[in-house]
Amino acid sequence: MAYYDVDSILTDAQKLPCTFELEVPGLGILEGNPGENIKAGTRMDLPLWLGVMLFPLTPKKRARLGTSRLVTLDLPSALSDRVINALKADPRTVDLRSLAPHFYSLSERVLDLFEEEEMVDVLINTFKKRAAEIADHAHNPKGALGEGADFLRGLDETERRLFRVAHDSAKETRIWAGEAKKR
Repeated sequence: MAYYDVDSILTDAQKLPCTFELEVPGLGILEGNPGENIKAGTRMDLPLWLGVMLFPLTPKKRARLGTSRLVTLDLPSALSDRVINALKADPRTVDLRSLAPHFYSLSERVLDLFEEEEMVDVLINTFKKRAAEIADHAHNPKGALGEGADFLRGLDETERRLFRVAHDSAKETRIWAGEAKKR
């Protein structure tokens, strides 16, 4: 994550379901109970950056506490089985933006923590298929009309940047081709 990158900051602010494995003194403020403890087994959604910080423990702390971690992290709803199955069926029909505005960035950060090879393959295939569709819309002057508008509204931030680059590239190519004809 780049320190001043707004997209990275927004990605790390996404909520991740967590379960506390130990009682944590004084952290009740996360539940709205300042000064209280968080009990072992408590489930709550934490920002990704905080969940990642609480997830790993050093070997010394593991031995002292008798557990391997403070919290157990679960996959966010944007990467649930329902979503993954929909992406397997037809990735172009899934509104990624409604799941997470920074869907691919979130997926990358979360999959660094989990070993989910099948999910990695599904997400790579999703990006490839959607990128081809994005390129079609970007190169077609009428691509943002009709059904294309619904598809474009569902793009996450990575895909929106890809669309802008492809659209600007197609526009510059048309300008260049027009100038070449004049010579």
